Amino acid sequence: MRPSTSSRSPIRTGLLGYGLSGARFHAPLLASEPAFTLSAVATSRAEEVARDWPGVRVLSQEALLADPSLELIIIATPNDTHAALAERALLAGKHVVVEKPFTLDPAEALRLAALARERGRCLTVFHNRRWDGDFLTVRQLLEQGRLGRLYSFESHFDRFRPQVKVRWKEDDVPGGGTLWDLGAHLVDQALQLFGLPESISADLGKQRQGARATDWFHLLLRYGELRVILHSGSVVHEPWPRFVLQGEAEAWSKYGLDPQEEQLGKGLRPGQEGWGVEPVEHHGRLSRGGGVPTLPGRYEEFYRQLAAAIAGEGPVPVTAESAAQVIRVLDAAVRSAGEGRRITLEHSPG
Repeated sequence: MRPSTSSRSPIRTGLLGYGLSGARFHAPLLASEPAFTLSAVATSRAEEVARDWPGVRVLSQEALLADPSLELIIIATPNDTHAALAERALLAGKHVVVEKPFTLDPAEALRLAALARERGRCLTVFHNRRWDGDFLTVRQLLEQGRLGRLYSFESHFDRFRPQVKVRWKEDDVPGGGTLWDLGAHLVDQALQLFGLPESISADLGKQRQGARATDWFHLLLRYGELRVILHSGSVVHEPWPRFVLQGEAEAWSKYGLDPQEEQLGKGLRPGQEGWGVEPVEHHGRLSRGGGVPTLPGRYEEFYRQLAAAIAGEGPVPVTAESAAQVIRVLDAAVRSAGEGRRITLEHSPG
């Protein structure tokens, strides 16, 4: 019998990458969950690690993957490296967290899921925005049936970033561009609510001067009479609503992004006063029923659930199979835009 999360020693964890994802999200969220201890980081930013996490070892990528003391490896590296590093970590006997997007190929994602099952290791993907407060509120509204039969669902993740930055996320490389970055979040949320769509139509653009990768996308997912629109622009002066839902009985809309990423950047941590709480002015509104308070966001749930899964006390927070479905949709979006046609998605029997 495996020891429970309350009685076992902290899970020794190695972090591959200390860019925005590793430094802003994974390291602080790990530190907020007593079941884990950050033991080592593989990065060229040794001074930043020493400043933020004194005593944590900085290793090469090879040394970290080979370290027998580490039980969990978090992969927060460029998107085109995720699959190969996840495979190496699983073969080394580690539990694995992969930053989204899981992989760049649907078949590769399913192969890794099978490898994790074969090795008896936990494999999960950091789709943290399943715990955005506004998304939790959307899910609650739909579960309560407050909108009636839903006809349209629109989800925007817009930014005002008119200047192209010199970084891999904005380069013409596999996995570069906003579709694989922000689109992975929006697609995952849609699949959590509605499952795999019948088909997808996509328009991808490079709008900004000097843009090397997609910086604008518009996806249309079809579910019978329901239409799901997922959109992102990089030069949006006045933000569109984050969500707009139109139902037979009611409509609901809201502005503003979940505050947890900004709070982490300012040093606020789960459990502290105000954590995950959205300003009242960003709360959504029903067309006839007035304001709807946004539920508090809960990014800490990801590592809390992972600790329980490693102890054999529950499922991983995000299954590799569900993350693979996100890659299926993103891959279909790329094909749809490239071929100028609607792509039908095959559904497994049952």
